[in-house]
Amino acid sequence: MNSPVGAILKQLITYDKSIVQPVYVQVAQQIVNAIQRGYLSKGTKLPGTRTMSQLLEVHRNTAVAIYDELASQGWVEIIANKGTFVLFPEQTTAKIKATAAQVHQAYNYPKEAGFPFQQSFHLASKFQKTEAKYIINDGKPDLRLHPTHQFSRWYSAAMKRKPLIQKWNKAATVSASVFKTQLSNYLNATRGFHIQPSNLLNTRSTEMSLYIVSQLLIKQDDLVLVGQLSHYASNTIFQEAGATIRTIPVDNEGLDVDYIRKHFVKKRIRCVYVSAHRHYPTTKKLSAKRRLELLQLARDYGFAIIEDDYDYDFQFDGSAMLPMATADTNGMVIYLGKMGQSLFPSFQSGFVVAPENLIAEADNYLTLLDEQGDIIQEQMLSELISEGEIYRLLKKNIVTYKQRRDLLCEYLADYFKDIIHFKKPAGGLAIWLQFSSPISLVKLAEEAEKLDLFLPKTILYQDKNTCAIRFGFGQLNEKEIEIVVVKLKQAYDIVVSS
Repeated sequence: MNSPVGAILKQLITYDKSIVQPVYVQVAQQIVNAIQRGYLSKGTKLPGTRTMSQLLEVHRNTAVAIYDELASQGWVEIIANKGTFVLFPEQTTAKIKATAAQVHQAYNYPKEAGFPFQQSFHLASKFQKTEAKYIINDGKPDLRLHPTHQFSRWYSAAMKRKPLIQKWNKAATVSASVFKTQLSNYLNATRGFHIQPSNLLNTRSTEMSLYIVSQLLIKQDDLVLVGQLSHYASNTIFQEAGATIRTIPVDNEGLDVDYIRKHFVKKRIRCVYVSAHRHYPTTKKLSAKRRLELLQLARDYGFAIIEDDYDYDFQFDGSAMLPMATADTNGMVIYLGKMGQSLFPSFQSGFVVAPENLIAEADNYLTLLDEQGDIIQEQMLSELISEGEIYRLLKKNIVTYKQRRDLLCEYLADYFKDIIHFKKPAGGLAIWLQFSSPISLVKLAEEAEKLDLFLPKTILYQDKNTCAIRFGFGQLNEKEIEIVVVKLKQAYDIVVSS
């Protein structure tokens, strides 16, 4: 207790039981620091576990854990019946000596590659940095509604499931996973499908789903049809696959199917990308009549339909129209969706519904990209589906989002009156705002940022026929909605008066 080593440890080591990091890890890190600084030299004998526990006023098991942690990292050697002695871990990597001419550059990592590689304009980052406090996005959920404490328990419980390690160690599975079975049952019950697990592929995100599908469908210069003002991320994926993209007009009934029939010939179209439930970004719904016409045209012309149902779950008024894929009897539709949009992004999952032979081929691509997958996530989502928690959380959040939508529409009507026009959407987390008189949206964004409000360029739509914003409201609470609308109006007034 009164040895020099004990005195050093008593002086250097402190710990806090109130923080998440275990006491034994806190202490072990401080002993490592003492060794690195030379307070404890190589060969120094450390106090026994009983003495250490008295010295630090911790349980003896904690003292044992401290030494086990140090030994596992190579900082000490525990010799039975003799004690615990300080070591220095061996240098596991050796520096490569540089040539004399470049000694000063030897250990600075190069900024540029010394070889040519293919750069892509399409993949240029859309990310913009901002210091603004308030941000309008394109319709993402509010992560603050995620039940953090409940998920901590659910995640911990999933981690402790004994079958997890067995699943991880299996090279391949013959039968469908529990998650796929649960998800297919959930989709059958909530979206009108009649699918088996063999019709389903689960991925990390909708973007990954679309990337895999595009690799299967598209060859260089294949023709892909999308709606006017379509989603930039999906267009980027198609372009990187080598597609030639052509746009189709969108009106109040959604994608103009008759335009396709009049302007394109059979066998020329490779696929049509459509968000039938709510067109991105305008939120227009594809009418039932046009859905049937598009399905028939796909059969007659021999092209695939990629139906991206990115926000099916968020339906506020009436019942959501069932996916177009549920009416497909000829295997023409590839359906993309999301699972768990009310959850934190790391717990969400993308999925693909398609004929069995296409899913089997897509699974080969997925194995190449993401062989490991996330078994813990699948385990937990399976249980949340089975216990009805996913449905319960969704219903709770829908009430909140509906209130936010209604409040936003009230503020927009009060502050902007005849300046903008919009239609209150029956669902989704964004409103399509169109300016009655065109203004510079770039200048609007610049003035808004000066007022601490950020409008990313991905929500601004302007050409000779369009001056509109896709206003996402899901991430804003009631107080923030009013603040954002007021700031947007102030920025508008500055732009108009300048």
